[in-house]
Amino acid sequence: MDDWNEVRIAAAVAAHGTISAAAKTLGVHRATVIRHVEQLEHRLGQKLFQRHSRGMQPTELGQRLLTVAEATHAQFGELYREAKGLSGDLSGELVITSVDVLSPLVLPLLERFQQKYPATTVRYMATDQVLKLSYGEADIAFRIGQKPQTPDNVVRPFKTVEMGIYATQAYVNTYGVPQEFENLKGHRFIGPDRHAPTAPFIEWVRRNVPENQLSIKANSVGFMWLAVKSGIGIGFLPDFLADGQDHLVEIHAPKPEWREPTWIVTHVDLHRSRKIQAFRKLVKSI
Repeated sequence: MDDWNEVRIAAAVAAHGTISAAAKTLGVHRATVIRHVEQLEHRLGQKLFQRHSRGMQPTELGQRLLTVAEATHAQFGELYREAKGLSGDLSGELVITSVDVLSPLVLPLLERFQQKYPATTVRYMATDQVLKLSYGEADIAFRIGQKPQTPDNVVRPFKTVEMGIYATQAYVNTYGVPQEFENLKGHRFIGPDRHAPTAPFIEWVRRNVPENQLSIKANSVGFMWLAVKSGIGIGFLPDFLADGQDHLVEIHAPKPEWREPTWIVTHVDLHRSRKIQAFRKLVKSI
């Protein structure tokens, strides 16, 4: 097979089940995905998918292609890690990923690292997808929530995020401060919808704030935080966004059960490389 790109794209369709989902994951147009799948089927002389109203169902050959592509992807990742691990200099590229809401915590680290090691280009990927370090999709990952349990990864604590309930001074001037969260009549509380991720502070809202007292519900934690900071309503904010903000009023101090641990994750094969050790040393020094 002389075009790995066709195999990679067809494997994405098999993995995600639809042309649209594969195109979004790969960052290409739907027409590109369709063209490559059709070209690969023509080369093989066999159908890789059964088309139906709900998407693309892999045939037996299509499922076999997915297995081969995943194994090949893993081997490419292993080769990438070995090459990066053998590199003894502090140049080239360092790829770091985290969920978008951790960007304010990660950005100062990237700035200091790049200032200290200007020959290294830092590429930062903010995404809700869990990029696979074992496939070489990133060199360092920052995670939030429960400790990651992925085999072959080295996981270390990074920072515990304290969560409190806040409102803007302008909001308090207009609506006052709620005396109890069992009765929020006249107040606007910012909270999660049913698609929001699981987190201790989100679960607290679901248990303690009646749904009919949520003036805004969102699936995005980042949007909830932005809504609170803009003065739309009362809600949770992390310490790294609330500290030093004079326009914010603390409605309820952080509680231990609302805390969110964060982690810095590297792959065992790259853990001892100079760039990753330099970055981890910088993190420890702050």
